[in-house]
Amino acid sequence: MIKVRGYRRAQSAIEYLFMLAAALILVAIALKAVMDSTDYLEKNVSNYTSVVRKKILENL
Repeated sequence: MIKVRGYRRAQSAIEYLFMLAAALILVAIALKAVMDSTDYLEKNVSNYTSVVRKKILENL
């Protein structure tokens, strides 16, 4: 027969590991969104600076 106390402890450990895995997945998704946003922002700023540089050189 299975010891109830050990079974419950193992079950709560497995539940804890699943919650930890879910939290890590959410952190990974948030990190990916932040990285994509910063990449998009960097490309737009670079494009904007090149356009401003061209306009300044045209006006000289």
